[in-house]
Amino acid sequence: MFFSLGSVTALVAGIFALHVVQKLCFPYFWKDVFYLVKVIRYGARLEIFKITSKVVTIIDRFVQQAERIPTKPFLIYEGITYTYQDINERSNKLANVFLEQGTLKKGDSVALLMNNEPDFICVWFGLIKLGCAVAFLNTNIKSRSLLHCFNCCGAKTLVVGADLLDSLEDILPSFLEDNISVWAMKNESSHTEVQTLLDKMDKASDKPTPPALRATTSLKAATLYIFTSGTTGLPKAAVITHLQSLKAAAGFWAYGGSEDDVVYIPLPLYHSAASLIGVGGTIEMGATCVLKKKFSASQFWNDCRKYDVTIFQYIGELCRYLCNQPKAEGEKKHKVHMGVGNGLRQDVWREFHRRFGEIRMCELYGSTEGNLCFMNHIGKIGAVGRSNFFYKVIGYNLFIFSANLATHCMEILKLIGASSPFFGYAGSKQLTEKKLMRNVFVKGDAYFNTGDLMAEDAEDFICFKDRVGDTFRWKGENVATTEVTEVLGLVDFIQEANVYGVEIPGNEGRAGMAAIIVRPECEFSGKKLFDHVLNDLPGYARPLFIRLQESMEMTGTFKQQKFNLVKSGFNPSTICGPLYFLDFSEKSYVPLTNTLYSSILAGERKL
Repeated sequence: MFFSLGSVTALVAGIFALHVVQKLCFPYFWKDVFYLVKVIRYGARLEIFKITSKVVTIIDRFVQQAERIPTKPFLIYEGITYTYQDINERSNKLANVFLEQGTLKKGDSVALLMNNEPDFICVWFGLIKLGCAVAFLNTNIKSRSLLHCFNCCGAKTLVVGADLLDSLEDILPSFLEDNISVWAMKNESSHTEVQTLLDKMDKASDKPTPPALRATTSLKAATLYIFTSGTTGLPKAAVITHLQSLKAAAGFWAYGGSEDDVVYIPLPLYHSAASLIGVGGTIEMGATCVLKKKFSASQFWNDCRKYDVTIFQYIGELCRYLCNQPKAEGEKKHKVHMGVGNGLRQDVWREFHRRFGEIRMCELYGSTEGNLCFMNHIGKIGAVGRSNFFYKVIGYNLFIFSANLATHCMEILKLIGASSPFFGYAGSKQLTEKKLMRNVFVKGDAYFNTGDLMAEDAEDFICFKDRVGDTFRWKGENVATTEVTEVLGLVDFIQEANVYGVEIPGNEGRAGMAAIIVRPECEFSGKKLFDHVLNDLPGYARPLFIRLQESMEMTGTFKQQKFNLVKSGFNPSTICGPLYFLDFSEKSYVPLTNTLYSSILAGERKL
């Protein structure tokens, strides 16, 4: 009996010791295990699709959910609730209109130009039910860029929202010349060359189209074209396959979401975050989503309380906009427990928690067209993911190429293979090839070059630092614009900062410049800003020039535009608005006059 009791005691002591060791040496062990199990489960499902050639697509999952939970709210828009059955039947109507017209066939590409509204989803689903690939057009692009998008994806049909039809008036003749048919979500149109859809949908049957039309045997078949919103150049059409759609739809579920959640989507549906992760994730869980026509910082928390939102999507600077709103009572009174997105700066992350409560912020990393995704399942502030022990054991096919030893940043490359394919861009082999690095280790290998700089800490957490295109060299050093932006954001009178490099004749590289917006209740202080950058930034990273602005030029996904700022430089004669120069003799940022500008160009000022 004594021996038996001693054995039990020793066993308990051993287990306790292992627990302590695990907590001290591997604090994230179990979180990594549970997350990896989910990844493997979902991956196994996709592998079964490959083996059996019976692919269950996102639209298949939606039809399944509509049959399982027909009366459950799927979409809430401007106070109106649409059930799974409502959206399913309306998308059937759209599909039957084109089926009866005989204008579309399986395999065709159709362009969709619509703002956020329920019919965006109905048109999207209806076209997929016909076996068509849908190209989501950015509603901000115009004329030449719009025609370029059609050429990329080979679309000969355009479905346009009622509120956007007038914006096409100038290029409708070009559509006709290219034999592109235009269908508007209207009952009638003053444009004789534009066909209407709403009147035809009212008369159409809501019966399902033949399942064979939407069926596919390959995960690698294209289902969407989503255009990247680069800050320069013409948009690129990323090929989105069923494989990518299914992976993206698992995001909320992988983070612990369930059918009881209500997802708030304030982002544009023409981008992958809202459509693939947001709508696709809602379908995968069998949950409900609240769709916002356009993001509004002032209405955000009221909407969350009104609709009992539990998960919200963010991207870029959205959370910073919320933090910049005037403080109000009861800011922590809501049911939101999770935010999913990317681009959340550390300083904004902490302020967001302080203002609105300990909401679990689930950062992820991945580009629309890329073959690599990181997910911060731990929730560590500032991290986009974690290269954990298990990934290293099973071999994640990730190679980190050193880009800058001085700053310990790495440029991320991802091996292209059967488990991580890269489908490239439609209509341009050259653009696709530019994203590849070939023969890196062995002849014939190929890696997707993300063009992003990362840093990995001692605990294997991976942090996004900057895009290669957003860095610039000054005084022989690489300057990461994201890091400088974060430092400037700590100054109390700065509401927003956009950092970039400008050329100064006679000098190598580019000098730092920042366009900033001053908080409404504050004033710009050249002395305070000088002291701050002197203390918190190395000499090569301190912005030499400051440009005050009332607003920032942004992309549709809240990415700051830099191209026009770089192009305009720092000439006070051509720039409207105050300019300042980092003057060490005055120990302050001083107004940049024409005289001072001339002396800088003449090399009379120490830079």
